[in-house]
Amino acid sequence: MNTMTDDLKKTEPKTPPVTVGQETYEKHDQSKSDVRACITVDHYDFFYGKTQAIYDAHFVMPEKQVTAIIGPSGCGKSTLIRNINRMNELVDGVSHTGDIRIYSQSIYDPQLEVTELRKRIGMVFQKSNPFPKSIYENVIYSLRVSGQNRKSILDEVCEMSLKASALWDEVKDRLHQSAMSLSGGQMQRLCIARAIANRPEILLMDEPCSALDPIATAKIEELIYELKKDFTIVIVTHNMQQAARVSDMTAFFYMGNLVEFGETKKMFMSPEKKQTEEYITGRFG
Repeated sequence: MNTMTDDLKKTEPKTPPVTVGQETYEKHDQSKSDVRACITVDHYDFFYGKTQAIYDAHFVMPEKQVTAIIGPSGCGKSTLIRNINRMNELVDGVSHTGDIRIYSQSIYDPQLEVTELRKRIGMVFQKSNPFPKSIYENVIYSLRVSGQNRKSILDEVCEMSLKASALWDEVKDRLHQSAMSLSGGQMQRLCIARAIANRPEILLMDEPCSALDPIATAKIEELIYELKKDFTIVIVTHNMQQAARVSDMTAFFYMGNLVEFGETKKMFMSPEKKQTEEYITGRFG
């Protein structure tokens, strides 16, 4: 994936090491020499009309790691993830205070166009939503929209994206067949391929496995592990085992409040808050 055509290459922003809680993620993992801040949620409040959905959330998601957002239904998980690429602005009457930054840039910077922001942030939804087009056209859709029509580039991106989403070997001989002919698990991997085709910096996943069987779920989880080499990933999940398997960091929300945030292994083995322990062990939620 690092050999992407020059037309599609991006220069990664330079940012200083990030401090999360009391720990500095300068050398968080000895296999990584430099883990940096990617998404900063800075004392963020969010409202649907007069109803507050998120209360003073404040934490930092490291670059090229997987951050899981967990918590019971209605706790603000999906609201937060949809705000990272400003999808909730499509809802009437919403408002916010505080900020969300991608690297050092506010997503609410008046000079930043929403369309440009969304090019930097791919999104995979709970229910797979392929377009009623061919497999090929689904993958390269974002490039077509941006005006790219060079067949050599489109072919390269299609192949690379499908390989990156572990789908190429299954569909390479039927790229021009309808995407609707795929299985549920294949459709979800196709949606991932479509989301990463224009090389975003961030990949948001909102319950991507909730409608899949265990075999398809395992494939998606293996894929997430591979994708974090190239993308910062944020996943919303109700599945505690899945959060423990795929994520490096975990944020636990309850009734719109961030209860605890930290390394997944540490949180699942020795959470700091009693409420976190009770949720993880299934005593409520």
